[in-house]
Amino acid sequence: MIAFDAVAQQPKLLYLLQGVAAFAAVVGLVLLVLHRGPVRRRAAALVLLAPALLLLTIGLLLPGLRTLALSFTDRGGDTWAGLDNYVWMFTDHRALVALRNTLAWVVLVPLASTAVGLLYAAAVARSRCRTFALSLVLMPMAISFVGAGVVWKFVYAYRPAEARQIGLLNQLVVACGGAPRQWLVDSPWNVLFLVVVMVWTQAGFAAVLATAAIRAVPAELTEAARLDGASPGQIFRRITVPSIRPTLRVVLLAQAIGTFKAFDIVRTMTGGQFDTGVLAHETYDQAFRHGETGRGAALAVLLFLLVTPFVAHQVRVVRVQRRSG
Repeated sequence: MIAFDAVAQQPKLLYLLQGVAAFAAVVGLVLLVLHRGPVRRRAAALVLLAPALLLLTIGLLLPGLRTLALSFTDRGGDTWAGLDNYVWMFTDHRALVALRNTLAWVVLVPLASTAVGLLYAAAVARSRCRTFALSLVLMPMAISFVGAGVVWKFVYAYRPAEARQIGLLNQLVVACGGAPRQWLVDSPWNVLFLVVVMVWTQAGFAAVLATAAIRAVPAELTEAARLDGASPGQIFRRITVPSIRPTLRVVLLAQAIGTFKAFDIVRTMTGGQFDTGVLAHETYDQAFRHGETGRGAALAVLLFLLVTPFVAHQVRVVRVQRRSG
């Protein structure tokens, strides 16, 4: 059995070695071209970018074009189906629920995580224990989304009223005289409980960036406002927040782009059941669980189209910041 496994692994190892050798050959050719003679700046940049462009073409562009082609095919990916998959996507109840939930995630997660991170940053930015406080809020980011899903699945765990509760939330409800609930079953509230998990993991990212931005606000501004009789709340709303608005915009965009890829939490906690599916999870289900290759590809294309405006806006913001800086 061990010998058979070793033989089966040989082709994979051979392909890996061939890929490494090919990439090393390309890099060596690039260095040789640059070493042999004078090269203009644009030509040198093109030559240096060639290996990365080659890898992007093989690993991103070609699979993307293949996915686009598959979105117009049938279940097996062999027969032309036209726009049938896209019609299904906007008429099927499960696909529409996944689209609705995805939009809810994209709206709620960035706003909630940025708001929590901003308030936390405002509370600790000027304190002496700032580093320790930020390390606490950053701890959830060290946990994978799968790990966070497992942790919060225990928090939401349900048992009948006569049994001992092991879920923290239901334990608190019972202690207050209420009846335990199945938090991950009741739609649409179960989507909000899943959103809480991602906000818990991402609020630290917003807090760190917001803290750095708040500390960069000139102290003269806040001191002048304080001398004019402004309250801490007024200083925060009218001076701090407007001064760090570019940072908040970057945080919101980064959170929104990351939320489109939400998969692990849904997969771990509900498996997409009880109307909690999102586009990324539904793409996986259609393509790999139900064998609907065309439908899965169509959902992937829709996900790409939805995230493209956010990425384009993020690139534009970064370019503007570089020019102004």
